[in-house]
Amino acid sequence: MFEVKHLESETDLDQLFARILKEVVMEGCNWKQDCKKEPVAFGVFKLIVGAVIEDDKVSTDDIEEKIEAMDDMV
Repeated sequence: MFEVKHLESETDLDQLFARILKEVVMEGCNWKQDCKKEPVAFGVFKLIVGAVIEDDKVSTDDIEEKIEAMDDMV
């Protein structure tokens, strides 16, 4: 499970989730096709995204770096 916090409160979390599925494609990482939005505070939400990861093929650090590289949204 990855906890993704968006850059601005106006960020569309559904669009962010779609972007993660499209751009973070690596062998050994299979994203779940749904996500969860959890409240943080004052009407702001964070995105919870699940994935099945094969340790021999990809590390969670590599995936985290790719998500953090989306610096216009994350």
